[in-house]
Amino acid sequence: MREIYIFDCDIILSFSGGALLTAERSPSSISPGRAESEKEKVSQVECGKTSPGAEPPEEKDLGHLEEEILKYRQQLSALQKELHDSNTRLKYAQADCENIRKRSERQIEEVRLYANASLICDLLEVVDELELALKNARSAEQGAIVQGVEMTLKKMRKVLEKHGVSQIDCLMRPLDPEKHMVVSREEREDLEENTVIEEMRKGYMLRDRVIRPSVVKVSAKPSRSKMTKEES
Repeated sequence: MREIYIFDCDIILSFSGGALLTAERSPSSISPGRAESEKEKVSQVECGKTSPGAEPPEEKDLGHLEEEILKYRQQLSALQKELHDSNTRLKYAQADCENIRKRSERQIEEVRLYANASLICDLLEVVDELELALKNARSAEQGAIVQGVEMTLKKMRKVLEKHGVSQIDCLMRPLDPEKHMVVSREEREDLEENTVIEEMRKGYMLRDRVIRPSVVKVSAKPSRSKMTKEES
């Protein structure tokens, strides 16, 4: 197959039997140097020659494919790293969510267990009044009143026990600052210092939490001046 380069409109066509044989420029429309260059180009195309140093089409395509593969491998490596980082962040987020869930459950359970603390403190005032009434009734020997108040107090204590309220046992026990509130001291030689010797107001716990400390009097060691005076 012969390739024809056309740059001007002055072309000489040769026909034979109705078929086109040649198509050449008019010598007057092209310079000698340009004509020689055009002939060289046509000759190179006809012979299948290429310019010196040019790569064959197959090798050029192969190099292009290798570059594309390298680029895609780099993109794949970057995506794999991003996926690994995302999975790590997801695991941390899941752990945080689990910790928040457990903490919320504990808080909800704590609220459920101690939501009635304020109400119970108010009921304890009633218990105090009933105990005082019982004490006065016994001194006045009014049996019927004593029996009625005792029944009411017994019922009230059962209600409190049902809701997890228990009385603090403190008499003749060592002072516990978390459960006892000291309002008075009495010097005693026969007892260890800070031993509860009198309960002035009962204390109560709601399950394992102190909701009202016991008001108590505790023992104290005699002062040195008093001991010296007694010895003299």
